[in-house]
Amino acid sequence: MANANASKLSLYGGIVANIAIAISKFVAAYFTGSSAMLSEGIHSLVDTGNGALLLYGTAQSQRPPDAEHPFGHSKELYFWGLIVAVLIFAIGGGMSFYEGIKHIQHPEPLEDASWNYIVLGLSFLFESLAFYLSVKALLAQSDANVGFVKMLRTSRDPAVFASVMENLAALVGLALAGIGVFLGHLLDNPYFDGGASIAIGLLLMLVAVFLVGRTKGLLVGAGVDAPTLANLERIAREQPQVREIRSPLTMYLGPNDVIMALDVDFADNLSSTQVATAVEHLQDAIRKEHPEVKRIFIEAKNLVPPAATPAK
Repeated sequence: MANANASKLSLYGGIVANIAIAISKFVAAYFTGSSAMLSEGIHSLVDTGNGALLLYGTAQSQRPPDAEHPFGHSKELYFWGLIVAVLIFAIGGGMSFYEGIKHIQHPEPLEDASWNYIVLGLSFLFESLAFYLSVKALLAQSDANVGFVKMLRTSRDPAVFASVMENLAALVGLALAGIGVFLGHLLDNPYFDGGASIAIGLLLMLVAVFLVGRTKGLLVGAGVDAPTLANLERIAREQPQVREIRSPLTMYLGPNDVIMALDVDFADNLSSTQVATAVEHLQDAIRKEHPEVKRIFIEAKNLVPPAATPAK
């Protein structure tokens, strides 16, 4: 189950870190003429805006249901997660790629790399902290026995998995920028700097493609994972009045909002009142173990047939 407080903390931490980092990178790029540092500044600026959009999406998704949205607004977070992915691809990746090509076509030698090294070191420190907070939020909502990659692939909270991927890309991007600046300065070859900028752009595009795929699945209507589905079936079958069930149909409306439909064949000769009581017990049992299942629709079978009307 997603931890809303942990995801918000990771977003706030990332926004604060990226604002400071973006300013320092742009200053370093101005004084040194480094294309890689300019790309990294754009990257941090995009990450700042993306964090703000995810926070906005989180707030919007928590609005209560209304007449036009009877199931609530939980999917708002998935929509804004998709917008973030598009922005990473178009602005972050596209601008970095463009700057790299531009720098290769019109190379400018690095004047003083010391600025870049200082900023890269500070940026790596702040980005590591932001990455730690985002991973902590991911761990808080995942099974500890599941691998890191599977956690990212199964997380239902864009505010968490997008934050993890952005911060991870930022750390890798810093390493690429550092290599480009170092080789460009050491060999007096500005093409390394432009090449690093292109590599950063491609990295951001790959991250964006991953995020688009994840958020698309959630927007279309992803259900719970196989272990959760099996546990829901187990809970239903353990109810004393349940004779048989069909596999539950589930869909995530939000990270903490699941809708579920279930066909249940209750034991024969139960009265309508007894079936209603059995339905309530089943719903309570499901919500006890899975509080994220907010809405449960049960179609009951095998009601006692109405008494036959005596023939006249």
